[in-house]
Amino acid sequence: MPLALDPLIHQETRLRIMALLHALGEDAQVEFSWLKNALHLTEGNLSSHLAKLEETGYVQVDKGYQGRRPRTWIRLTPKGRAAYEAHRKALLELLRSEG
Repeated sequence: MPLALDPLIHQETRLRIMALLHALGEDAQVEFSWLKNALHLTEGNLSSHLAKLEETGYVQVDKGYQGRRPRTWIRLTPKGRAAYEAHRKALLELLRSEG
């Protein structure tokens, strides 16, 4: 039985967010503006996708201050890491079955 793709992750922008956060390592967290620039997204677009990922528990969004400037940091949760790895495995399985 083939593995199931995760429809929440499968959307292109969310897949890119998850892949980038996964590639940075287990304890990595990034600043919102860095992620926005790395993925060439608008603030609104990134915020919308992060909200969906956060609702599911795939990412953690922390707001705070660095000095006097407000900052938002994003990191992949253990649940999100496992979901991304399962999704990636399902994609690879699907691609292998095509050949």
